[in-house]
Amino acid sequence: MGGLVGESKGKAVLRACGCAVAGLFLIAGCTADGTSKGGAASGSPGTSATPSGTGASGTGGTGASAPAAGPSSSARVAMPPVDESKQPKTAAEARDLLGRIIIAEQDLGPEVARSTPFESGPGRWPVLDESCVWQTEGLPDDVLATSTRHFHIPAKDGRGRVRINATVTVHHNREESGWETARAMEEVLRCPEQKLREGEDLKSLWGGAFYLGEQMNEWTEDAFTESGDYVSAQDGGPYPYTWSQAQFGPVTVAIAAKGAQGVTNDDLTGYVANGTSLMMIQAKQELGKAAG
Repeated sequence: MGGLVGESKGKAVLRACGCAVAGLFLIAGCTADGTSKGGAASGSPGTSATPSGTGASGTGGTGASAPAAGPSSSARVAMPPVDESKQPKTAAEARDLLGRIIIAEQDLGPEVARSTPFESGPGRWPVLDESCVWQTEGLPDDVLATSTRHFHIPAKDGRGRVRINATVTVHHNREESGWETARAMEEVLRCPEQKLREGEDLKSLWGGAFYLGEQMNEWTEDAFTESGDYVSAQDGGPYPYTWSQAQFGPVTVAIAAKGAQGVTNDDLTGYVANGTSLMMIQAKQELGKAAG
């Protein structure tokens, strides 16, 4: 499938299911105003990072209700050019940067709590093998640092436990981060059914990717979203599953959300869009050139 990856990146990978994907971008654009594969495997990559320190971006109530949208799109943070002098050159600099981008639980809403473990161990990277089973390996050469945080919304009032993961990955340059998005697209085409770990599976996956300016994507250089069904031996299913990834310069940010009994896809989309758009804002603030 390597040739497919190159063709995908060169020709604006898979524009199928455009309406649904564009809807996620529209939500993200609204919730990002005024101021953005996580969770693929139990050993997803991560490193200890300092909470972002921003205020909560989600305003959802009890259960898994989707957060409310933010101010009008006229206040949206513009897409600034990347300031190459701010790009990290070492793993230590990259870890420091992602610590300022990745979100904390309060950024998703007051009902969201930390899971245990909260952050994945450093130095590991999720890889989808030839059998469509997620494994972990050491960091590839094109990754300076990555971190995944694990959250959940506790079961309440007839709704099951919702699981949410946030991931930030820092590459050496924009080309490497772009190839990460291309590989994600190739993975969903190659493996519409995937095993996260024993007793947890993703089924009926589909995805779509859009460059800046395509299908209402006005907030990220390259965006990808994936949706399908989540099935758990412990919790049952199928339940809705969705994942969104966005790119700015050498950085990718992503949110994955797994549903549960009584939780709709719309419930998940609000959290995914809010979390991704907030991290995208913070990436732009950290790496974008100042106006003027």
